[in-house]
Amino acid sequence: MPPTQAESVIKNIIREIGQECAAHGETVSETLAAFMVKAVVLDPSNGFNMDRTLMKSDVQKLVKLCVSRLLDSKNPSLDTIKMQVYFDMNYTSRAALQSIFPQAELGTFLTLSKKDKERQLKELTMVVTGIRLFNRDCGKGGEGIDDLPAILQEAIPATTQHIDSQLQIAQDQAYRYTAILETVAKNPLLSMELQPYMLKEALYNMRQYETFLQIILSDIITCAQEVEMMIKQLGAQLEQLKMTVKSKTAVPTSQVFPIFIALSNLWTSFQDETVLISVLSNLTTHLEPFLGAHELLFPEKVMQNLLDGLTVKTDVCRMKEHMEDRVRPVDFRKQEWLFPETTANFDKLLIQYRGFCAYTFATTDGLLLPGNPAIGILKYKEKYYTFNTRDAAYLFAESPENYIDLIKEKAKKNAELIQLLELHQQFETLIPYSQMKDVDKHHIKPITKCESSTQTDTHILPPTIVRSYEWNEWELRRKAIKLANLRRKVTHSVQTDLSHMRRENCSQVYPPKDASTQSMRESSTRVPRPQIYIAGLRGGQGKITYGVKVNLTRAVDET
Repeated sequence: MPPTQAESVIKNIIREIGQECAAHGETVSETLAAFMVKAVVLDPSNGFNMDRTLMKSDVQKLVKLCVSRLLDSKNPSLDTIKMQVYFDMNYTSRAALQSIFPQAELGTFLTLSKKDKERQLKELTMVVTGIRLFNRDCGKGGEGIDDLPAILQEAIPATTQHIDSQLQIAQDQAYRYTAILETVAKNPLLSMELQPYMLKEALYNMRQYETFLQIILSDIITCAQEVEMMIKQLGAQLEQLKMTVKSKTAVPTSQVFPIFIALSNLWTSFQDETVLISVLSNLTTHLEPFLGAHELLFPEKVMQNLLDGLTVKTDVCRMKEHMEDRVRPVDFRKQEWLFPETTANFDKLLIQYRGFCAYTFATTDGLLLPGNPAIGILKYKEKYYTFNTRDAAYLFAESPENYIDLIKEKAKKNAELIQLLELHQQFETLIPYSQMKDVDKHHIKPITKCESSTQTDTHILPPTIVRSYEWNEWELRRKAIKLANLRRKVTHSVQTDLSHMRRENCSQVYPPKDASTQSMRESSTRVPRPQIYIAGLRGGQGKITYGVKVNLTRAVDET
């Protein structure tokens, strides 16, 4: 069936369910009707095949089943679904409400674009608001402005106290249902007797109510923190404005306008917090009617009979019983366990099934017992599971897929469990608005911490450094010129690759030292002085001159 045609068929089914319920005096919203259609189709006992096209008889059967369940006024399961739908349609998170118009420089203003006009109008309105707030603080004006900080300081504690009391009542009732169902799980005969009472559906209803109250209370606590911080900021801004203005008759707008705008923003935030507190308070009040089936099905006298001889334990008491009975990671080779002392962001992990014990829920046909993270959190396929005892943790870890499938099948029979246990991803549906702020938790990874050390070799692989590589272009040019000049040189020596461009070597020797010797006596010698004469140099009467060499040097022994 094409998507457009399928959408049209679903709309017709929802419209027909609404008309049938209206004919019986029950007004049903389209959202509630759509949710009920999904719940009926998911339930295997109704026999709808998701893979084939719905026939006319199937549509009539679907409408009949949906109308029958929507008209059952004594069914806690229907009350839980109505509560979930109402909460998702009316839950409001922190919002900002600002819409204003100015009137400055009218001539220029009229020529601006729509976006620029809105911006200037907004700025001017904020300035006027800041001026009125300053005058109100000085006692010179500001009539008609409510004291929002004082109103919030009075409303927040009152709302918190009311929600705390309702939360305590819901938890006490849930503890009583849990004690009865825990006994029933151990006694099959008692289970047959109490089946008409719909105890599990009542427990789911009360646990869902408790969850919504905790969400609202968390928002109110955040609101209180924001209001406390804004009151300090308001006082600081007013004090700064008084110091700037003092008794001056004229102050530059560049100095005071930014402070006026800041005052306006703070006051707008006070208005937002006031609206939010009002919405959350009304939401809390309108959730109470969805608990009406408890008084009809379980009057105080019936509850006292069921609780006779039983010990009612709180969630905290159950956790303390098995606080020391922790999982031993050495018992598991393939499973990973997380503990507070080994995981830095232990408290921020998103636990599956809203923190309830997965094994107990799967093996007891839907009993909700709180899991104890101190025992150990099982990490399986990037998801995290807690358990109420170590034995439950060990049994679940042996075959996680088996128990996960059992829980999924149980949720098909009780559609309110899809939101209560946060099973939306398994059923491929949209996440409720109330759980949008927890979406980021799906991406939180555990940060495990432990002492560890590593050691590596300095050089595991042989070095691959190319010593002849040179990045400098000028150095490459210098080498090229040197090689080119070398080709034109003529030498009588022999050079090898080993001796080419070898570095200079030096050696060290001992320098010669001065030495002298002395003999026994001193003596000296003298050689004769040579005396040689040449006669006849003056010549004679003839043209030819004849010289005679006469050696008159004395002998050595004669000297």
